This record gives sequence, C-alpha cells and structure tokens, in this order.
Amino acid sequence: MTQTSSNIAQAAQSSANPSDPYNREQQIFPKLSDEQMNRLVGYGSVEHLPAGTVLFQRGDRRADFFLILDGNIEIFDLDDHGEPIVFTTHAKSQFTGELDLFNDRQILVGGRTGVDSRVARLTRAQFNRMYSTEQDIGEVIMRAYILRRTAFILHDQAGVSVVGEPTSREFLRIQRFLTRNGYPFAAKPTGEPGTTDYAELHDIDLTRLPAVRTRSGTVYYAPTIADLADELGLTEAVDAQHIYDLAVIGAGPAGLSACVYAASENIDTIVVEAEAPGGQAGTSSKIENYLGFPTGISGQALAGRAWIQGQKFGAKFAIARAATAIAHKDGLFEVKLQHGMHLKARSIILACGATYRSLDLPDYEKYEGQGIHYAATGLEAQLCVNEEVAVIGGGNSAGQAAVFLSGHASHVHVLVRSEGLAASMSDYLVQRIEQSSRITLHPFTEVTELMGERSLRKIVWTNSETGQSEERDIGNIFVMIGAVPNTAWMGDCVDLDKKGFVLAGLDIADRQPKSPFSTSVDGIFAVGDVRSGSVKRVASGVGEGSVCVSAIHGYLADNPV
Repeated sequence: MTQTSSNIAQAAQSSANPSDPYNREQQIFPKLSDEQMNRLVGYGSVEHLPAGTVLFQRGDRRADFFLILDGNIEIFDLDDHGEPIVFTTHAKSQFTGELDLFNDRQILVGGRTGVDSRVARLTRAQFNRMYSTEQDIGEVIMRAYILRRTAFILHDQAGVSVVGEPTSREFLRIQRFLTRNGYPFAAKPTGEPGTTDYAELHDIDLTRLPAVRTRSGTVYYAPTIADLADELGLTEAVDAQHIYDLAVIGAGPAGLSACVYAASENIDTIVVEAEAPGGQAGTSSKIENYLGFPTGISGQALAGRAWIQGQKFGAKFAIARAATAIAHKDGLFEVKLQHGMHLKARSIILACGATYRSLDLPDYEKYEGQGIHYAATGLEAQLCVNEEVAVIGGGNSAGQAAVFLSGHASHVHVLVRSEGLAASMSDYLVQRIEQSSRITLHPFTEVTELMGERSLRKIVWTNSETGQSEERDIGNIFVMIGAVPNTAWMGDCVDLDKKGFVLAGLDIADRQPKSPFSTSVDGIFAVGDVRSGSVKRVASGVGEGSVCVSAIHGYLADNPV
C-alpha cells in the first residue's frame, strides 16, 4: 500500500475531522517557492540519488534534512507484520523531517527515494544554521513538523502498541508517559474487540500485561519508565565529559521558561526531567487564565510548545532520568542521575517543583492509579464517562478538573474541608462550579474510607460538622490537595526552610544575595514551586524562570571556566 501526501489528506477529509492535521495539506506538506529553494540549497549540497536509496531508517539517532529538487522521497514505516509500508511521498519542492530533527532521539520513520532523484542535503549543523538564519523558511518547517508529529499521534502512526487491562495502574502509567512525551501509540485494552486477536497474532502473553510492542516486533512486559524510555530511544545520551553552562533540574513551567530563555541567549543548556515536560501543570486539563490564551490551553499543550521552543534553540533534554545528587568541585557542579548517569555544569537552576500530597487513608497506595488520580486529562476522563466522580481539593487545579470532568462524568462531587472555595480558587472557576448542574460542592467534607478489591469501587465521605457519613458508588477520585517540595534528593546541597522548600534571596541567612533566586550556594538558583515563598501559579513560574537567566549571565561572567 502506497499513499502520497495528497492521498492522506483526502482520507482525512473524508473523516470530516476538522482537527486532523492531514486536512491542512498546504501546512503539513508545504511546497517551498523557487526563491526559498535557492536560498536553502546554499546551506547544503546537491546530490543525485538512484531509486531505492535509503536516506534514514527508524531507530537512527540522527537524520539529515532533505529538500526534493526532482523526483521524490518516500516516508515509510513497518506494519503489524514487520513489512515496510509507505504512507507519505514528498514530491518536488517539499522536504523531509519532523520534530526529532531538533534532538537526538531515535527517529520514528524511514525515508528512501522512490525514483531517481535530485535532492539538497543539509547535515544537522547546516540545518540548524539555515533554520536560525532563514526565518520565513524556518516558520514553514516548524509548523509542518508540529503537524506531522500531531498526525502520527492522532492516527497511531510510527508508534508502538500498548496492551493492558483498561483500569490497570501500569497500563495507565505507560499511556500517560507516552502521551506527555509526545510519543505515538495505539492503546489496546483487554476486553475490547480485536485486542485478543492482536495478542495472538503477535504472541503477546496476556498473563504478563501491560505489554508494549514496537514496530519491529519486540515486546516489553511491564517496563519501568526509565527502561521504556531507553528502549524507545526517548533518552538522549549525556556526555559526562561535556561541561554545560547551565543545568536546569525539572521541566515544569519554571524550568522550561529558564531553558527557552537561556538557550535562546546562547547559554549551553541541558534540562533534567524525571518523567515528562510540564510538571504538575502538564497534567492540567485546561488553564484559562494564562496570559495570551483567551480560550484556554491544556497544561500538556503549553508544556509541549515550550519543549519544542527549547529544542529549537539548541537545549538538550535528559528525559526519564531523575536527578539524585549534586556535588560541587573545582568550580563545577556534577549532577548525578538515575542509572549511573551524570553530567557537569557551571551553574544550576533548581526547578524541580513539588510532588502531590496524598490522603492518609488505609489502602490508599493500593488504589493509586487504580481509581485514585492526580491529573484530570483526556486519558482519565475516558474512565469516567457516565459515572459519578469526586474531586478532592479547593484550589485552581481542583476547580479546573471539576469543570473539565463535568463534560464527561454523569456528576462531579467537589469535597473540601473548609466552608467553601472563595478563599483558595479563582473566581471564574468558583462561578463555573456554582452554575453547573453537574457539579455539587460538599463543604466541611473529607473522604474517610476507600473500598474495592483490585481497583476502587466505593468511597465513604464524612461531614466534619454534622458527623454524618455517606457511602457512594464512586470508582474514580481526583486528589488535588497541594504538594510537598521535591527536595528530598538534594541532601544538604542547599539550605531549606522548615517545610523543605529551597531558601532563596533575602531568606538566606548570613549572605547578601545577588538575585532573589540565589540560594545558599553560589551558582545554584531556585525558581518556581520549589522556591520558598513562591506564588504557586504557572505564570509566576514562567516569569521566575525567564528573569533568573539574567542572574545566570552574571554568574557565568564572574566565574569563567
């Protein structure tokens, strides 16, 4: 089966899905003008290639950029039987590539000439130089690359298959990790039509779920996040001998902001992130009060855009590798990562945020991921269709979750220990909750019991004023009661306050800070939720990350290598 880009667009149009990138053929498969092509050719070399020449393959860590001058280039992947299938053909004046051209992850597809062809080849260095210089061409390329990755995800192309029990904690964990890292996958829950046949066809052992099957036919059973990232090539190699100007620990809004501003100002930057870009904000279904997005934007979309920006400016990301320690020696910092990896940097920004608070209830850990959630995204909403759910908490995250879930669940119960929401939640969310017929607020109420065999099936909540308890058939609760600082891994690296947040600025004892983000150690800065006294908002985290970069410039200038 062979499809041209036009064939794909026509197929997308027949599905009448206005959000399908394949319906935007002129943007996802644009044609450069003759004048643009002439400019672009000057950055690389022209080659004549016979038909069938393989230019790059799935799994390669790097691929060159190709502009078709004559002939074509076929983009192919493997089908469920391991056979090559061409699903896009780039013709004259079109170009190859997608978002992985900005990083060193394993690429998702292969490319080969379909006929004798003449192409302009740009190496990665040549591509970067062209992209940063030719802004009009760069904009066309970036838009196309984002749409191509979005199409992969929407159509389950170039990804993996994830087989598992629908309510399994591990099944959801793997899906969440792949989703937040922008990696295409097809979810195949047991019990749904076709899943058993798929498992039998590919010899997948249904007693060892969840299973992740790659296009090459390799099956991984219940992989850890770190192992999965390694196997799928999501983890980029970190050169232990390379000295970065800046290491940002954490890829929430504050860390991503610091990354973008630092990398755009020619600071050699690496970002260390334990799971996926976005932090807690990345799990928010919709942020409606972030400046510049009048219709709102999901936390994942906001984080994804910032992530792409950072890569565009040359920042490197170490994903699925949590930092475990920081040491200071000979004017340099060494950051130790999981699985024995480590890196060196001249300066550090701590943007490691906070971890979710949990409820002190029997069997609580048993139900985490099996009915207890800390995020309300489309993934979790699928589990709540036409069912009652409970949201626990009175902050903005809880309000956003309640409003979002009310569009999927039959009813949403919001439980708060206080008398109401006004003191802790933005007014626009309070108004939405009060006006919704599908949301009920329960003041002075706490969950007191969880019930269910393998997964959560019932909860009991109790009113602290009346002492009255009520049992409800609720199998999904969303716990959004704040967070604790993610600083346990630091040891005595920097001074912390009584609650474990990093002391910075004027709060540091016996030291005159040069920046409000300076910590007790010269060269280490703290921004975002992890900083003592910070405002726990996405916008404030973004602001801190950007402003802190000026302090990084000053420190690097005062401490040359």
